Amino acid sequence: MRLYNSLTREKDLFIPRVEGKVSMYTCGPTVYHFAHIGNLRSYIMEDILEKYLRYIGYDVTRVMNITDVGHLTSDADTGEDKMLKGAKREHKTVMEIADFYTKAFFADCKKLNIKTPDVVEPATACIPEFIEMIKTLLEKGFAYEAGGNIYFDTSKLDKYYVFNDFTEDDLDVGVRETVEADNNKRNKADFVLWFTKSKFDDQELKWDSPFGLGYPGWHIECSCIAKKHLGEYLDLHCGGIDNAFPHHTNEIAQSESTFGHEWCKYWFHVHHLNTAGGKMSKSKGEFLTVSLLEERGFDPVVYRMFCLGSHYRKNLVFSWENLENAKVAYNKLVAKIAQLKEDPESKISSAALEEGRLKFKNALDNDLNTSLAVTALYDVLKLDTNDRTKLQLIAEFDTVLGLDLIAHAKALGADDKSEENSDIDPELVSYIKERIAARAAAKKAKNFAEADAIRAELLEKGITLVDKREGTEFIINK
Repeated sequence: MRLYNSLTREKDLFIPRVEGKVSMYTCGPTVYHFAHIGNLRSYIMEDILEKYLRYIGYDVTRVMNITDVGHLTSDADTGEDKMLKGAKREHKTVMEIADFYTKAFFADCKKLNIKTPDVVEPATACIPEFIEMIKTLLEKGFAYEAGGNIYFDTSKLDKYYVFNDFTEDDLDVGVRETVEADNNKRNKADFVLWFTKSKFDDQELKWDSPFGLGYPGWHIECSCIAKKHLGEYLDLHCGGIDNAFPHHTNEIAQSESTFGHEWCKYWFHVHHLNTAGGKMSKSKGEFLTVSLLEERGFDPVVYRMFCLGSHYRKNLVFSWENLENAKVAYNKLVAKIAQLKEDPESKISSAALEEGRLKFKNALDNDLNTSLAVTALYDVLKLDTNDRTKLQLIAEFDTVLGLDLIAHAKALGADDKSEENSDIDPELVSYIKERIAARAAAKKAKNFAEADAIRAELLEKGITLVDKREGTEFIINK
């Protein structure tokens, strides 16, 4: 398998340090608000990567942090803590905000078939680890105290800008909001390891430390959480491309200065989800969530299909029209799979399995080309073999792609057996059709809440609606 490595800027042959095992770290969410679908694109692609590594035989241990303290509104270590900002917005405590939005994040992940990592660790659970690493950096001369805060001294590094050919002036473009000068810093690129009570006095979460009462900077948490669960070496570190600088750059600086050796060999960065107006972000108000997709009548798995249609290293443009096209393509694929018949008497073709698997692996071995992997899925339907073999390949590939194809095909197949509904009470059929028409009218009027309420009403009565291109059909669950 070859993956594009942001550190070398080349497609590198993926060889983990320990044969057969992969240590994988994923930057998790800052849980101060709902995740928007741009954030979730990164987690979908990281999920594909993890599942594919497992598919080809690796024993993967994946760790994810939850940022519940220390991430400021500017990546230049300025502005308000995002968690405190969320708490003020909703008149709750920081921990109440963290708990609510952590649960909301994983609920969205479940809808998108994103596997929960093996280890999920909140930053607030690792304060002793942060303190220990900062003490080591101070002892080794890589950190200094100024104005009550502890800073990492980037001038002590042979090379700081490891991912790109940045200059010191480029720090301004690495932040998400207006940069405020921090006069405590010796060098413009230096970053905070620990804030004391001398700064942001309204900070709710503070801990005692040898450096004073305070709280950690954002960057220190990932280095320490990774070390706690994966040791001093990582095979693979993942995140959105906007984290490459300064967050991942700072992680490398502090980790390698602490350990005295290379920390992580492979860096996997997912590019942005854009709208017509540019990069999707919460600060710009483009707050498209999984719940909003559902309100607009889209199964979250359709958004996953939409993401798989583009390479992770290309910016993906979102529009409702593009998502509708993905929905049509998904429904057509499911319809074709529904036509396959499982015959336990037919023999699985080992030759057809090998042919199908080879195309699938060739696609994902080439820098995780999900678009070609979906093409390999379509090619299974064209194989000169029996349906049982095709269904086995589809189910196998879907353990990686996560599109719920077999389950949706079975539901559709049940609906296609119209003769089973021939003895249904005509009055019930009339009622169902009336409610389907009312739902269609609600959707046309963009009253998606009413449309969802009608679907829920029918579901309570044991009636499942299936939206198809040619119209809405129903299944009576017996």
